[in-house]
Formats: sequence, structure tokens, C-alpha cells
Amino acid sequence: MKDLTFGQYYPSDSVVHRMDARVKILLMILYIVAIFFISSYFGYAVTLIFILAFSLVSKVPITKILKSVKRITVILVITALLNLFFVKTGKIIAHWWIFTITDYGLNYAIMMALRLTFLVIGTTFLTLTTTPTELTDGLESLMTPLKYVKIPVHDIAVIMSIALRFIPTLMEETQKIMNAQKARGATFDTGHLHQRAKALLPVLIPLFVNAFRRADELAFALDARCYNATENRTKYKVQKIKGSDIVGILVVGGYLALVIVDKYVFGGLF
Repeated sequence: MKDLTFGQYYPSDSVVHRMDARVKILLMILYIVAIFFISSYFGYAVTLIFILAFSLVSKVPITKILKSVKRITVILVITALLNLFFVKTGKIIAHWWIFTITDYGLNYAIMMALRLTFLVIGTTFLTLTTTPTELTDGLESLMTPLKYVKIPVHDIAVIMSIALRFIPTLMEETQKIMNAQKARGATFDTGHLHQRAKALLPVLIPLFVNAFRRADELAFALDARCYNATENRTKYKVQKIKGSDIVGILVVGGYLALVIVDKYVFGGLF
């Protein structure tokens, strides 16, 4: 649980932290689009350099980012194995029973694992450099046009804000409960899958009870303050587009354009 970085904010005074949250959300979308256009290892190598440079500018330790990748190792391995054994296109390298490994399947498995890895890294960077309040304000601002079709944008933003704030809280609560159970002799890292799942029951039950209790307390607090999402609400901190935002748009936009040009003009040499 301590390695889970999604939803956690890494405080810093970097240029990236001071950027407009709306711009960072849009840049993340452009980055995701670029990742899906990459079709060569050199493209991912350049993306890795891009990530390292971004980590340096944002002052976020690269080890903090790698922790987020560590949590999806099982998903990466399963995805790679499925593509490795069940993609039949290409020259056969090895064959055993019902499993066939081809050169195209091996290449595709590695590419899919890299794609998932860089997608997780991009979203992790967003949450590490943007506070939950800034993130929800940015999403609410970007979704403003949906108000004209009667979609409760502000309610959605509030729900997202509460959910993001609850992630670190629930993680901390889980760690406390697990430590308390370990002090009583419980083990969570030994035994087969069924035993490990059974050992988690004394953790999950009090965790859910505490989560519902916190949600109930939050509901009473909102009601006591006469919270009403239908009124026109103002913001304490109004974000504005700055020079650093323009530079970020140009850099990521240029990166996306380079990937697209390489894929459709040069046939994936990038």
C-alpha cells in the first residue's frame, strides 16, 4: 500500500507544479494520444528521455514514479504473456503444446507492456504535481460546456474531489489496520492465494466500517454548512494561463506532432 502513488500529491515549488491544472490535464491527454501512436522502440526511448527531463523539471524523484509501475507488474506480465502466446502472426520462433511464439508476437508483447507502463507514468505525474482541489477545479472548468445539456458538472467535480482525497486516507487507514493485525500475529505474505485472501478479511471489514463512518461524518458536515451545489459558487483561487503553460503546450504538442509525422510519413522510423 505504501508504494501506491496514484492520488498522492508530491509538494514542490517547480514550474510544473505551478502550471494551470486545466493545461496539465490537456497535456496528459495529448501525451496519451502520442503513446498510442508510437510503433517503434526508438519512439519509446525518446519518450523515456522526455519523462526523465520532465521528472527533472518537476523535481519529482524518478523512484516515486517507478513505485506506480511496480504496483501493476502483475498486469504487465499477464498482458505480455497473452500477446506472446496467442498472437500467431509472423515467423515462428518456438512452439510447445498449444502455445506458439512468433517474432511479431514477441515484439507486440513488449510494445504493449511498454505502452501500459508509460500510460501509468503519465497519469501518475499528473496526480503527483497537481493537488486534488486543483485537479477537480480544472476538470470542472473543462467540463463547463456540459452544463448546457443539463449535466451536473459541479456535482461530478465534488464527487471526484472527495474520491481523490479519500485515496490517501484509506491507504493510511489500511496500513494502520494491517500493522495492528500483524502485532496480533497475523501474516499477509505467506501461504497460498486462498490463505492470503482469508487473512485480508480482518482488514477489509474494519476498513469498510471506517470508510462508511468517514463518509457519514462528511455528509453531516456538508449538511451542517448548508452546502448547496446548485448555487453559483466562486473560487478562492482562480487559475490563469501563464507563460509556462504556453511552453508546456508547445513542447508536448510538438512531441505529439513528431510522433504522428513519423508514423504516417516515415513509416515508424521514430
